[in-house]
Amino acid sequence: MHAFLDELLSEQQRLQTPVARFAALDHAAFADRPSAFVRDLIPLSAPGPGEQYAFEVDLDACSGCKACVAGCHSLNGLDDDETWRDVGLVLGGNSAHPFQQTITSACHHCEDPGCMHGCPVLAYEKDPATGIVRHLDDQCIGCSYCILKCPYDVPKFSRRLGIVRKCDMCHGRLSAGEAPACVQACPTHAIRITRVPTSVDRVSRTADPTFLPVFPDPSYTHPTTRYVTKRPFPTNLRAADASTLRIQPLHAPLVVMLVLTQASVGSLLAHVLAAAPHALASAFVTGSLGIAASVAHLGRPLRAWRVFLGLRRSWLSREAVLFGAYLPLLVAAFAAPHLPLELPHMRLAAPLAAAVGVVSVFCSIMIYVDTRRRFWRLDSSALRMGGTVAVVALGFAAPSAAAVALVAKLALESLSLRGDSTSARLQRGPLRGLVLARLAVGVAAVPLFPLAAPLALAVALVGELLERALYFRAVDAPKMPGVPS
Repeated sequence: MHAFLDELLSEQQRLQTPVARFAALDHAAFADRPSAFVRDLIPLSAPGPGEQYAFEVDLDACSGCKACVAGCHSLNGLDDDETWRDVGLVLGGNSAHPFQQTITSACHHCEDPGCMHGCPVLAYEKDPATGIVRHLDDQCIGCSYCILKCPYDVPKFSRRLGIVRKCDMCHGRLSAGEAPACVQACPTHAIRITRVPTSVDRVSRTADPTFLPVFPDPSYTHPTTRYVTKRPFPTNLRAADASTLRIQPLHAPLVVMLVLTQASVGSLLAHVLAAAPHALASAFVTGSLGIAASVAHLGRPLRAWRVFLGLRRSWLSREAVLFGAYLPLLVAAFAAPHLPLELPHMRLAAPLAAAVGVVSVFCSIMIYVDTRRRFWRLDSSALRMGGTVAVVALGFAAPSAAAVALVAKLALESLSLRGDSTSARLQRGPLRGLVLARLAVGVAAVPLFPLAAPLALAVALVGELLERALYFRAVDAPKMPGVPS
């Protein structure tokens, strides 16, 4: 036994760890030619045409020590609760041959970044020379929509600054010929920067061996990070936290904004199509309050005027611009009957506002559909948001029909409780109380419609607020596998 231990200790002394290799360097030569010793960590030339920089992770070398996380945090001066690089875990195999693999990840600097295409103020740019996706802090208004658009949970909101921030591959260090913080900090050299081809047909990217099968579908944004290993993955590979249920943020200002603006559009439709009493006043009050509530969601509300910049590609920009036009039209429609003089053109304000409002609600639906989250798919989102418009409009124009519409909406919402999806398990588990409250309030409003429509509408709106809270809290949020959140 003693001889065996001596042999093991002797073997440990012969291992060439990164620290040992660095200690053995000719430091005079290192000072003269540092690039000769980092050539395995970063490319020595910039990307050529049809290429970009990308992270390459050697999974066989990754020990899960989180030195990369610490290095990134320290060099970039991040907040205590802010991380741009994470380390997760995937599991598989069986009791005879168990499999475990740590995975380090940061921004994948995608070829088709979802964060960039969703940003309403153009606070993201993809460097044409390097392919690095950078966040422009001075442009950001803190709407956090990029967090919803990214399938890898990369952008992080800084409460201290009121903006979103993320990994930029330490582009300043790269341009100076130095390795990024995570690359330099890794003691096993498991992370390096490489050049990868771009503008290539990646239709079959889901089968790309450089991206693990337990990751979110890479065909959406075409991430460029390469994960390499010599070990075959087991067929039952799964994230270590695959069964963990994570309740998502409430986004209370958005809950209020969505319900009240949709109630406003419903009220205005009842006024325009059925001349329902008090519907115009309801549209004015709920619309004004809803649009005001939307500003409370922003980390930097004073910069909200920039929201029109992303009109070409962001549904959030389109919604904001359209509701920005909806409000003055609604004010004009509400003020017209109270003016001392009748102005013929003012008669058009209400129908024009109703048309703009309907399109605005469609944009609200598409904001969430565009994130490609299963719980927010088109049929579900249209039912929930369009249903609010319909129930309120019928509540003013035809209360009995509103009761039927609300029953149908509740029944269709209940379908999301079935199955084994993350959202269904959240609603049957930790969010069960909220589900029961939503159903109870909704059912209580149904018999009130034929008896006291105004009271029924008030109760129904409370139920819609609870439903919209579920819409945000029960959504399935994709992220890197095995990473705590």
